[in-house]
Amino acid sequence: MLDLDTLVADLEAAVGETTPPLAVKEVLTRALARPDEVAAALAPTAGGIRMLHQRPYLTAIDAAWAPGMRLMPHNHEMWAVIAVYQGAEDNEFFVRGEREGLVERTGRRLATGDVMVLGEATIHAVANPGGVLTGAIHVYGGDFVNQPRRQWGPGDDVERPFDLDGALAQFHAANVAAGLTAG
Repeated sequence: MLDLDTLVADLEAAVGETTPPLAVKEVLTRALARPDEVAAALAPTAGGIRMLHQRPYLTAIDAAWAPGMRLMPHNHEMWAVIAVYQGAEDNEFFVRGEREGLVERTGRRLATGDVMVLGEATIHAVANPGGVLTGAIHVYGGDFVNQPRRQWGPGDDVERPFDLDGALAQFHAANVAAGLTAG
């Protein structure tokens, strides 16, 4: 069974390594050797973000995506490592256009057991392509909650400050649409 205290201690130690994102990837790869145990320990029942650990230099969250949910393109302004422990997570990648808006690049689907590192300049959108709840541990090399960052949408392709409350409203709407929570 996954022990969250041990996972957090291992992530804290990884941040002190020469290349923290790769060290964090190793920690999460080991944890996902038994994805069913991670899923049982975290046991999400609806889409949302649950804080596992937050410091100015390291944040770990349990991100759950309702079936069919898509979170608008956004950046983090810090490296990140994503580890899917149940379901699948589609990542669409973008770069800023020459004038305005975004230009889509090649995406990547992460299945159960997959771990991926994102660089500081990454812009991505995340979606759950399946009919079941997706769960993933997302680890960030900074303060995920308080770091100013950008988003494009929902809706239009206009760059604006990231709106955490708006993102949480997207989780709620997706949960309602999937029948995971009441409206």
